[in-house]
Amino acid sequence: MSEKTNVKLPFFGIPKIVPYAKKYKKRIISMVVMGIIASLIDSIFPLFNRYAIDHFIGEQTLDTVGIFVILFLLVLAVQVVLNYISLYWAGKTEMDVDRDLRDASFNHLQELSFAYFNQNNVGYIHARVMSDTGKIGELVAWRLMDIVWNGSYLLFVFAVMLGINARLTMYIAALVPIAVVAVSYFQKHLVTLNRRIREINSKITGNFNEGITGAKSIKTLVVEETIGRDFRKDTLDMRRTSVHATRYSAVFSATWTMMSSIALALILWQGGMLNMEGLLQIGTLSVFMSYALSMMEPITMIIETVSALIAIQVNIERFTRLMETESDVADSPEVIEKYGGTFDPKKENWEPLEGDVEFRDVSFKYPDGNEMVLEHFNLKVPKGTNVAIVGETGAGKSTLVNLVCRFFEPTEGQVLIDGRDARERSQLWLHSNIGYVLQTPHLFSGTVRDNLRYGKPDASDEEIMNALDLVSARPVLEKMDKGLDSEVGEGGDLLSTGEKQLLSFARAILADPRILVLDEATASIDTLTEKAIQDAIATVIKGRTSFVIAHRLSTIVDADVILVVRDGKIIERGTHKELMRKKGHYYDLYTRQYEEMVVNSISA
Repeated sequence: MSEKTNVKLPFFGIPKIVPYAKKYKKRIISMVVMGIIASLIDSIFPLFNRYAIDHFIGEQTLDTVGIFVILFLLVLAVQVVLNYISLYWAGKTEMDVDRDLRDASFNHLQELSFAYFNQNNVGYIHARVMSDTGKIGELVAWRLMDIVWNGSYLLFVFAVMLGINARLTMYIAALVPIAVVAVSYFQKHLVTLNRRIREINSKITGNFNEGITGAKSIKTLVVEETIGRDFRKDTLDMRRTSVHATRYSAVFSATWTMMSSIALALILWQGGMLNMEGLLQIGTLSVFMSYALSMMEPITMIIETVSALIAIQVNIERFTRLMETESDVADSPEVIEKYGGTFDPKKENWEPLEGDVEFRDVSFKYPDGNEMVLEHFNLKVPKGTNVAIVGETGAGKSTLVNLVCRFFEPTEGQVLIDGRDARERSQLWLHSNIGYVLQTPHLFSGTVRDNLRYGKPDASDEEIMNALDLVSARPVLEKMDKGLDSEVGEGGDLLSTGEKQLLSFARAILADPRILVLDEATASIDTLTEKAIQDAIATVIKGRTSFVIAHRLSTIVDADVILVVRDGKIIERGTHKELMRKKGHYYDLYTRQYEEMVVNSISA
């Protein structure tokens, strides 16, 4: 399900983002119209100077000065208002489009299966949602306004100059191709260098972050010099590239100043000759000088905008790839019609879940794998059954649970929930009836109450406290200053791993799930707390179907059925007594752990 494909899109990929900008069509059209009017006003301002020089100074009279001032202030006021409104709308449009793109991409990510996240790292996904969408929002608003204003300004200026004096206009026009070539040359190199600078900066930021988060490992491994040497290498590369870019920028600035001076010299030379012949007034010469200087910046801006469009094409392509990525696990249109989607569930049509689970001739391989993990596997799990899944680290114990939770679909066969194929009902219906406690607990930023209510949004404080008592987590709360209102920190980092595990366990219980999944949920808890939780589990799983992935085999000896996994295959199944009598792989695992436990207790 990887979407790291680099395909160039036609027309800079703009057609791909039209649907996201379409809802702001009226505002964008208004922006364009106001931008054109504003550029027209900007192009006629030098004409006021022309009139003032030729009439008030040349003829030495103040006739019509009142009308002149009123008209000038009126035009200036219109320009200020237009600039304010167009800039405000452009900024608002950028933020709105950016928000819509981020909402759309984030929501789409919520609908993708685990396979996508297995194949694409967090940094790559984060860049799609944050950086790429920001660039596209900038394109829709500011890049559009840059093209409109600068393009229309140049057209208006040429039209005005041709109307005043075609001969002088041709001299300026002759410089335009030279200016375009010069700007294009420098812009090409500056874009490349700036892109390289951003890449190096990202690398430096990443190394800096690792230097902080990995400080303990760096010190214990005594690799400060190695880490420092690598960091200095990157900063030196950053300095070298930045100096190179600065050199290009300086040469470009000097070249541009020289070309502007040449344009002014041509205007003064030819305009002066025409003035001496009585064919050109000083005011008109002033107008041409103003236009010659003001035209250079729009030319630069248009070329920079085109370069930006080329660069943004990559952002559009990557965003498009994300949005066009289809999930390996998706509800059919018929299921969505009846049960609703992830963000618009039709809960009134949801049937109660009893908890019967059946694997019927299931074969499975992971989307990014080539080997079958399960082949023609059959297992019936009546509601209320406690299923334990055991095996060595990396044996593939989570595969069955992933299929039950419908995080992955069977390659062949069916997983039945209450006698019906799980694919005949919505994912949200199934997930809403499953409580899942992970080996590595995750809490969201916020208070203890906020985190527990993710399990049941309308839970009362009394229900929350009962859930905490059930998993022996009240002592965690009593150590916190503000009780349920205490902050847990980002990712729960204000708590120990064991405390986070207890709260995540309470969160799962609070939801009153019909199917309970414990993925080595006691691995991060001390032995004393584990005993209390095991007692709680015995109470909680009554009447519920439960799947317990266990590393400590002593915790699952009372399971109704134990599945032994090795190299991704289920090699044994049965109760604890049955498997011990077989003296197979489970027997070896159990006796080995028992011996280790005895040795550790003697050593202690």
